[in-house]
Amino acid sequence: MAEPIRVVLVEDNDVFREALELLLALRGEIEVVATVADGADAARVVAEVRPDVVLMDYRLPGLDGVQATRAVRAACPGTAVVCLTASANPREREALVEAGAVDCLQKDDGLDAIIAAVHNAARPAAA
Repeated sequence: MAEPIRVVLVEDNDVFREALELLLALRGEIEVVATVADGADAARVVAEVRPDVVLMDYRLPGLDGVQATRAVRAACPGTAVVCLTASANPREREALVEAGAVDCLQKDDGLDAIIAAVHNAARPAAA
């Protein structure tokens, strides 16, 4: 069996973060190795645990999703960032991609879409 995809969740909504962590934990191929509630802590935690993928909220305290994505990519260039947000307009989504996000999903896209994005983002890191 292949090693699980190591994921860090960066999400300030406690209920959503905890629910997503529980749902992902049910998947044998994904391991949540850390959760972070503040954008300012994201790069430090990612540098410590070296995940394959970060699921990044857009609206965060401390640093917003764009700033936190930029910091994560600088701290750990081999880690892919997938943005997961309740609302980001096209300009905000473009800024996330320019900061280094490989994908940007809506939180209501569903668990299957989130899992597929994690797998797609992890492929280059695993290669």
